[in-house]
Amino acid sequence: MTPSIRTRFAPSPTGFLHVGGARTALYSWLFAHKHKGTFIYRVEDTDEARSTEESLRMQIMDMNWLALNWDEGPDPKTLADVGPHKPYRQSQRQDIYKKYAEQLLDAGKAYYCFMTDEEIEKQREQMLAQGKPPQVQSPYRNMSKADALAKIAKGEKAVVRFKTAEVREYVLQDLVRGEVRFPSDMVGDFVMLRSSGMPVYNFCCVIDDALMKISHVLRGEEHLSNTLRQMMLYDAFGFPQPQFGHLSMILGTDKQKLSKRHGATSVNQYNEAGYLPEAMLNFLALLGWSSPDGKEIMTMEEMIQNFSPDRLHASPAVFDETKLLWMNSMHLRALPHDELWKRVEPFLTAAGLKLPQDPEWQDRALGLLKTSMQTLKDAVELFRPLSQTNLEVADESKEALSWDTSKNVIETWKAKVQSGGKYLSEDQFLKIQDEIKAECNVKGKQLFMPIRVAVIGKPHGAELKHLVPLLSTSTLVERADFVLNQR
Repeated sequence: MTPSIRTRFAPSPTGFLHVGGARTALYSWLFAHKHKGTFIYRVEDTDEARSTEESLRMQIMDMNWLALNWDEGPDPKTLADVGPHKPYRQSQRQDIYKKYAEQLLDAGKAYYCFMTDEEIEKQREQMLAQGKPPQVQSPYRNMSKADALAKIAKGEKAVVRFKTAEVREYVLQDLVRGEVRFPSDMVGDFVMLRSSGMPVYNFCCVIDDALMKISHVLRGEEHLSNTLRQMMLYDAFGFPQPQFGHLSMILGTDKQKLSKRHGATSVNQYNEAGYLPEAMLNFLALLGWSSPDGKEIMTMEEMIQNFSPDRLHASPAVFDETKLLWMNSMHLRALPHDELWKRVEPFLTAAGLKLPQDPEWQDRALGLLKTSMQTLKDAVELFRPLSQTNLEVADESKEALSWDTSKNVIETWKAKVQSGGKYLSEDQFLKIQDEIKAECNVKGKQLFMPIRVAVIGKPHGAELKHLVPLLSTSTLVERADFVLNQR
């Protein structure tokens, strides 16, 4: 029987979800779903200065937008913990960490250290001057627990340090990087609990992963340096060690680590910019992983079916905004029109546009305009000329309206439009345009520009043969009258 697959995503609630964190969550989610396992959302909020409830809600909102739902962790609406291993917030698990710290203290595998920051820094400088690694050599390493507690009882502050054992080599079979070897003397005695009682990352991470029965940990390359300390702790407790996979770094197009200087780096920014979650997930999946059939545009079901850690790449991945935009346009255009309208409508409403609620009209409009859209937000300017709000005549229209022939062109346009049905077809529009050309004896910009001003309020813009069939003839007449009164 295959052991149960349990993966986790454990962000720190210090801001919106970073795209790198979203990729980690996606891989962990895909792996769990591929094997019908369990995906856990854990909150690593031991950084009291930076962790906030607002940030937790922001990150959960981003995860919900991506549809990366979890089986255990905070409820997305109430934030109340759901699952057999609660609480899932590390700030609420301090009693658990204290219990396990006591276990190591009693076994002589950890000790109370009373060194001050000044003492540690002075020792560090001395060791560097001697060409030695700046590892703490605590004078309290062999102090009995009883003596240490007596000092604490007098008001002295102490951290709890793990006591590194004999020099040996630790070997990690990494899911992404293969065999990785760590000499144990790479690290000295490290802190497990701060003097405040709050645990440090490596300690609580090991306790939580063990108690939550995490089978596989996929995380960023930057965590590789933490692995030795965690392996030491797994050994000290006798816990089974999960399988680790350290994901490739994400770089900007300048081959530097992705940061705010490269533009948007949070999931929320892409949401607000009109990207689709399906496209975002598809793009992130390919930042360090490849489908066995080489396919680039994939549904979530295809990604679940094809995902395997042995296709994760160790080499850095480049976050290519141009490719993301292309991928978004492909997913956008593949959506059924009724679904695409649901996605587009909030952007149109936010821009103050008033458009027909007729599904047939919406279907026609999207059929004509979606090929010009790369993001949902692009719809705003494409649909703006179709808004049933008052027409605004741009200053750039003055020249076209000043021509001697323009009034006659617009009046003729208005008269011919009135004789049409509720909407003109593209063929009807082209026929009317040809008739105006002949009757008013105009051509080129003297024909097109006045009509365009009468339709959209400016002499340049989208092709009229695409716009006119989407505007009712009554609206076209109203606009023509309004423009004639502006002359």
